[in-house]
Amino acid sequence: MISSIGIRVAAEPRRVFELARDITRWAELLPHYRRVTVHGRRDDRTTAQMVAVRPFRGESGPGIPVTWRAETWAEGGDPLDLRLRFLHIRGATRGMDVTWHIRPLGDGAEVVIEHRFRRDLPLLGERLLPWFVDRFFTRPIAGRTLRRFKALAEAR
Repeated sequence: MISSIGIRVAAEPRRVFELARDITRWAELLPHYRRVTVHGRRDDRTTAQMVAVRPFRGESGPGIPVTWRAETWAEGGDPLDLRLRFLHIRGATRGMDVTWHIRPLGDGAEVVIEHRFRRDLPLLGERLLPWFVDRFFTRPIAGRTLRRFKALAEAR
């Protein structure tokens, strides 16, 4: 399954990229993130355990913690498509390949997060879990993340 979610930001693409690329600050910058624990660094890649809350009943309602481990790196060489990459290596989303595309758009930026995820479950097939994860976890968490980075980038 391939899905994407995006937002327009009234800020320079490089500003959005620099804000979002340091995942060690995500728990400080994003209210729905509880923890980001670095487990290792190799070259330009960081492996981290990430914990976010997926609220039910509105932005501030009760929620459940969602945990995954990912290898992440930044690809900032192309100013027309700055990318942040995440490869989920543990958790229910193991194998999910996530790419943030941060591109110039008018006098600002368009940020699109693309998720590629396939997981075959015995008797249920390969579509049910990716669809469920996308609709009930990935989209709500990614949407909140985009809205918060938009507010941060536009505030300065």
